[in-house]
Amino acid sequence: MLREETILEEMDRSDCDPVLLRRTYAQFPLVNAFVSGWGGLYRELIRPALPTHRRAGILDIGCGGGDITAALARRARRDGFDVHVTGIDPDERAHRYAATAHSHRGNPRLEFRRATSADLVAAGETFDVVVSNHVLHHLGEAELDGLLADSVALARGVAVHSDILRSRAALLLFGAATLPLARTSFIRRDGLTSIRRSYLPEELQAVVPPAWRVVRRRPFRNLLVYRPEPWP
Repeated sequence: MLREETILEEMDRSDCDPVLLRRTYAQFPLVNAFVSGWGGLYRELIRPALPTHRRAGILDIGCGGGDITAALARRARRDGFDVHVTGIDPDERAHRYAATAHSHRGNPRLEFRRATSADLVAAGETFDVVVSNHVLHHLGEAELDGLLADSVALARGVAVHSDILRSRAALLLFGAATLPLARTSFIRRDGLTSIRRSYLPEELQAVVPPAWRVVRRRPFRNLLVYRPEPWP
């Protein structure tokens, strides 16, 4: 099954149906709860990198509707961390949805900004933890290089980019599981496109700098992890 890197997801189109787009953002929490595994990633990689002696900072790049950004903020606060969590997305539609959807929570340390990672590097900002979810497969070669370089500049502790692992089984299972959502949003059609655009672990490792490590997670995830200190 070859990688189909040139096909475009509906959400990435500037003229996509705005109603279906909003419904897609609204359905992300349900889908991510089942397929993204950020609870385990928080416990294993994020929580150990958060300082206890000062305010911690977490950055979510390409945050979309903001559900993972908000979930990380809740987990860290529940564990007693003084933390500020920032979600950024250059798409005005995503930023508007995330800021609106989570504004009622009244948390001044949960922030959504319309920005790119390069904007934050230029401003000299840094964070203890830098993450993204299902962003890597959207990027061309130059964009991927830029994201990884920005992540190295921004991350004081760890950077974790989680993405889909391409497989026929993933296509079949995701297609079947999301069939009820087929006409309600872009979740099913874009999810299937995302799987076809995504990397195999060896493909991803071949195109990233040596400081980055690809970690395969079952059933269908690639983690791309960077630590400023040498790997053990």
